Amino acid sequence: MIRRILGSDHAAGWLFVLPAVTLIFVFGILPIGWALLLSFQQNDLLTSPTWVGAGNYRALVHDPVFRDSIRRTIVYTLLFVPLSVGGALGVALLVHRPIRFSRFYRTAVFVPVATSTVATGIIFNWLLDPTYGIANYVLGKVGLGPYGFFQDPDQALYAIVAMTVWGWLGFDVIIYLAALQGIPADLIEAAQLDGAGRWGTFRHVVLPLLSPATLFLIVWSTINALQVFDEIYVTTRGGPLHATTVLVYYLYDQAFQVFHAGYAAAVAEVLFAITLVFSIAQLWIGNRRVHYSS
Repeated sequence: MIRRILGSDHAAGWLFVLPAVTLIFVFGILPIGWALLLSFQQNDLLTSPTWVGAGNYRALVHDPVFRDSIRRTIVYTLLFVPLSVGGALGVALLVHRPIRFSRFYRTAVFVPVATSTVATGIIFNWLLDPTYGIANYVLGKVGLGPYGFFQDPDQALYAIVAMTVWGWLGFDVIIYLAALQGIPADLIEAAQLDGAGRWGTFRHVVLPLLSPATLFLIVWSTINALQVFDEIYVTTRGGPLHATTVLVYYLYDQAFQVFHAGYAAAVAEVLFAITLVFSIAQLWIGNRRVHYSS
């Protein structure tokens, strides 16, 4: 019986995915459980922890910096997701067309994704510098600026959005290009023979067939946006005046700057809950509208 079980397709499938499942359990599920336990403690990672129950969570409710970090995270997400996904769809439609040097354009779009986020942050620090940055130099030629960008509390978060959209746009474009290449040409031709124009073909044929890719990118981009950290750490360090202190940066600040590890773990659990709620809601709504071709 054991030999029959080990020889079944079901067991073979589990053996194939076992390494990935093990990694997810060790580096994903276990840390979530450990952080949950840590969130009920007063812990500085150096001395013996003290059990405080829900004290960290009660403190979060009365923490104005925490509330503002949630607001900034949501604002960033609401800007990043539609700009990156919508912009990627437009770029993908352009480079999907049979034009000269299309391979070069596709490579150029993907280059920022291959560049590390730290390198991207350093580049934008130079480009958007208020004194000698090329962005203010160009804007000055048309009578605009100078702008503070990362140094201005009213502009810093939007500058982060622009930088991260540029950095991650190529990933979304590649996903959309793969989806566009999977659309059968005979469906496009049939729609055109039925009298559909370019917009009608796109709206009623192309867009529905792209909906699985769109749903994936919306969920992935939302998770990515809720966890933004690298770019902010390199460029603004949460400033100026906490203008770019999002949830993950606040978590980092509490855990590794002031060593309030238990409090930081409570922030992490709140972020986990927010991410879970967003993902479930998007999948539930998306699956009702997504068209999966057979």
